[in-house]
Amino acid sequence: MPRTPTRPAGRAVVAVVAAAAGLLGAVTAPSGAPPPSAPPHRTAPAAAVAGNTATVFYWTRTKDWAAYSLHYAPDGGAWTTVPGVAMERACTDWVRATVPLGTATGLRATFNDGAGTWDNNGGRNYALGTGNVTVKDGAVAHSDPCAGAPPPDPSAKATVYYSTESLGWPTVNIHYQPAGGSWTSVPGTGMEPVCAGWWKREVDLGTAGSLKAAFNNGNGVWDNNGGADYTIGAGVSTVRRNTVTPQATDPCAATPPDTRAPTAPGRVTATADGVSVLVAWDPATDDRGVTKYQVTRTGGAGGTTVTDVGSTVLSDTGLAERTAYTYTVRAVDAAGNVSAASAPATVTTGERPAGPAPGRPLGTDPRKDPIYFVLTARFHDGDPSNNRGGSQHARSGNAAHDDPMFRGDFKGLIQRLDYIKGLGFSAVWITPVVLNRSDYDYHGYHGWDFHRVDPRLESAGASYQDLIDAAHAKGMKIYQDVVYNHSSRWGAKGLFTPTVYGVRDSQWSWYYDEEQPGFAYDGLTVDPKSGKSYYNGDLWSTAEPTGNTCLNWGKPTGGRSPEGYTLYNCQWPSPTSGMFPKGLYHQCWIGNWEGEDARSCWLHEDLADFDTEKPAVQNYLIGAYNKYIDMGVDGFRVDTAVHIPRTTWNRRFLPAIQERVAQRHGADAARNFFVFGEVAAFVNDKWNRGSVNHSAQFYTWKERKEYSADDSAAALEMYAYEQQRGTGDQPTSSNAFLAGNTYHAPDPGRFSGMHVIDMRMHMNFGDAQNAFSNGKDSDDSYHDATYNVVYVDSHDYGPNKSSERYAGGTDAWAENMSLMWTFRGIPTLYYGSEIEFRKGRKIDCGPSCPLAETGRAYFGDHLAGSVTASGFSKVSAASGAVATTLQQPLVKHLQRLNEIRRAVPALQTGQYSTEGVSGGMAFKRRYTSGTTDSFALVTVSGGATFTGVPNGTYTDAVSGDVRTVSDGRLSVAAPGKGNLRVYVLNGPGRVGAAGPYLR
Repeated sequence: MPRTPTRPAGRAVVAVVAAAAGLLGAVTAPSGAPPPSAPPHRTAPAAAVAGNTATVFYWTRTKDWAAYSLHYAPDGGAWTTVPGVAMERACTDWVRATVPLGTATGLRATFNDGAGTWDNNGGRNYALGTGNVTVKDGAVAHSDPCAGAPPPDPSAKATVYYSTESLGWPTVNIHYQPAGGSWTSVPGTGMEPVCAGWWKREVDLGTAGSLKAAFNNGNGVWDNNGGADYTIGAGVSTVRRNTVTPQATDPCAATPPDTRAPTAPGRVTATADGVSVLVAWDPATDDRGVTKYQVTRTGGAGGTTVTDVGSTVLSDTGLAERTAYTYTVRAVDAAGNVSAASAPATVTTGERPAGPAPGRPLGTDPRKDPIYFVLTARFHDGDPSNNRGGSQHARSGNAAHDDPMFRGDFKGLIQRLDYIKGLGFSAVWITPVVLNRSDYDYHGYHGWDFHRVDPRLESAGASYQDLIDAAHAKGMKIYQDVVYNHSSRWGAKGLFTPTVYGVRDSQWSWYYDEEQPGFAYDGLTVDPKSGKSYYNGDLWSTAEPTGNTCLNWGKPTGGRSPEGYTLYNCQWPSPTSGMFPKGLYHQCWIGNWEGEDARSCWLHEDLADFDTEKPAVQNYLIGAYNKYIDMGVDGFRVDTAVHIPRTTWNRRFLPAIQERVAQRHGADAARNFFVFGEVAAFVNDKWNRGSVNHSAQFYTWKERKEYSADDSAAALEMYAYEQQRGTGDQPTSSNAFLAGNTYHAPDPGRFSGMHVIDMRMHMNFGDAQNAFSNGKDSDDSYHDATYNVVYVDSHDYGPNKSSERYAGGTDAWAENMSLMWTFRGIPTLYYGSEIEFRKGRKIDCGPSCPLAETGRAYFGDHLAGSVTASGFSKVSAASGAVATTLQQPLVKHLQRLNEIRRAVPALQTGQYSTEGVSGGMAFKRRYTSGTTDSFALVTVSGGATFTGVPNGTYTDAVSGDVRTVSDGRLSVAAPGKGNLRVYVLNGPGRVGAAGPYLR
């Protein structure tokens, strides 16, 4: 995510490698001093009584162990063998053991759970007498605490209820061990479904008082309480979200009917945009939870309509022009109780906008589509009339290069879709399209009007809708970069826009603007009074104005600008200035990039941080992005995803995306609408400095615990809970892995709805082998790593957090590409890398140097001329500079890689394994569905041997070499740096022609 580097902002990210939890929990270490291996002995008195005994009772409520053992030595005698003798249930909260003392008049004793946890009286052991002896919380007494109590049931039972409400498992097994007994065979005993989200099993404990248990879905996914297993006692117990509730009520017993209706939704607003209306409201409350809202619309020729939604916002589209509509909202709970109607909100629509009708997403599996990433404003200029340089045009040096920052546009991108298709890419990731507002906003990450496409990108006949439709017509997808975390520092139009009352003196007159009544900033239109298309805020240079909320207005800060100008307080917005309302924006700077404040403070002075836990902000953003879903985009790349709590994504934004796509385009489109987040972790470790909350894989999972209904409180609760659970107690998945050589259906149950950019591979792509090794190491902690977006460099960083575009050399680039296009994940290329464009150049230096000298230089000069693609990786005609570009070695390499990947389903959607594979970068992949069974053996650059593979005929998609395997073994010679071997069982044969690397 680009940002102008005027404020220190490193995002150092580290992770602690944590081994996945084992199937069963480890033995608990002693909590106190260990029992002495040779406890002090006491000499027996002369006056001993022959044949006497001691019945020792031990209090269990404090310890709550699964089993109890008495380790003892009669006075003057030898100690029992560790752990001693098992104690039996005596009565409620007591266990007992009767031991012979012979001629001794007492005994020394310690107690333990049989698994290494001890109570040895603080290292002193217990001194006990004869007869009935009680030990309770360290105190010794003489009595029978169970006198008169009914005898214990010698065959007690444990009735276990297990909740799968947050897991979505299709079946449940309980794998258990009665105290003192043996574990069941894996996967254990099947549990029976008894009511929604609950499974039950009755376990015979025999003489045991409790059991240890772990649960699984029968397909390799376990819940073993973070490696500690669950301890469950006799009677009815529930296990829900890692918590055991003993002596619980039956969760499936009939509950009193819910007859209480939710409260009516508050503060309903309706805002018109042409013939669309955005309706938003505050959440209703209910004693058992609101499940949906009913929005009733009256007015127009259509009469009354009722629409059900799961969020607190509705975009109502396709209405009549210049027509009044009234909206009311009711809340509905799970029992069907309906609230009273809200107060009505009335709005009148405007004119129907000119332009094409909304499109539809292509709706196919995103893993089939390699991605080409462009900064739209720097790619290709199709319409010079919308070029704009902004306030920094001259100072940045762009003017001297005749290179306005807003140069490329949708028209230029439409004109060069055939170039991208000719490379073999079928998806285009574009930078944010919303209207931006800052001094240096060409990249799109300083959003101001989220409901409007930036006019500096559009042209007559080349609107955003035209781009989407043109791409779809060529079988290509559009992934839109979106920002939920922040607006520009000038706020967000329609939500809150601060007015800046800066000091305007002779030094700053060039920068600030006088108030211009009637001038509406759109980034494109030139104001006739000032001659500017940009607008840096209203300015009064007299006394402090009425209504000012900014602190220390007009006072010098003591600092100076790079030009040497005096800096004043309140010259521009900041989180601590008092200019932003607390209900909409956060009020602090980030201090710790791996702390809680990284999710609740400003990243940078140009990025005003939304309080995304507030309904008004959520409604604004959901309503804005619904517009682009309706236009038919195929997915969202989510900027700065890590700076929003996972609870907010999982509760609000991700369900809203799914709901809107399904509502407008159907369930298949919703399932394949591709959302991939930037969870920036610039380190080589599995977990980001040991913080699960700041690690990429964390965002691919649903929550596993219920939190407060208030989103702000829930965010803090989730952060604390997951930090405390740590890296060793996170969910794991086999969704990316073959089971031997066998493909298995992935388990979708706990998927959050967001996939992620593979930051760990990105950071290690200085060397392909490192990227491969690090990628494999992390894959069990993603929900499904086959969806990871994989790239070498981008508009932010190169490998190893380099601030320059990758400059490892053409051979290294070819090797990186060969790995990306065959290993799991979706290969992605930053514009120009196919010709090593601007290699080694600083990616971004803000307005302090010309863009032409950076990694974000204008690429259009290399695309001049004409190009026509006849298919993916196929160019039928090209002339001018673009024809020369298409002859470059990495271009040829890419074209063939895309051909091979497109011809072998296993390379697109397959799971992988390195079991039975020797070689540096070697693996096997398989995808099975219906009549498709694609199995491939891959090695990159070096040789490899594959053992235990299915017998049959394998053909290399690169060289055409045919091998017959009859003993489950295939050895492949080293193909050379950047080259590949892809041996496919019953494969398509050689794909494409030999090139500079694939031969």
